[in-house]
Amino acid sequence: MRRLALIAALALGACVEEPPTEGKRLSDADRAECLLKGGTVGRGGLLPDEVCFRPEPDAGKSCAKAADCSGVCFADTRTCSPVSPMFGCYEFLDETGQTVGICID
Repeated sequence: MRRLALIAALALGACVEEPPTEGKRLSDADRAECLLKGGTVGRGGLLPDEVCFRPEPDAGKSCAKAADCSGVCFADTRTCSPVSPMFGCYEFLDETGQTVGICID
């Protein structure tokens, strides 16, 4: 019986689809615009698509609520994010200065 359960578990594990390793590339025009504006092209989130990471003009500035930043106001450091978009899990300060957790993939 255990052997049957092990075989079933292995068979089901083999059915898990792997995420794609190559995603969509930015168009040449979008890539050029990103670089001209000081951004960097990279991959972000769970999908392997290319994204333009734009620098924020107030990166590292102290903040107490969302409106203090053009990007995200990080709750742990109370500083503005260095780039947009932001991926992963983090806590930020909302419009009222309350801490909110989020995960963006």
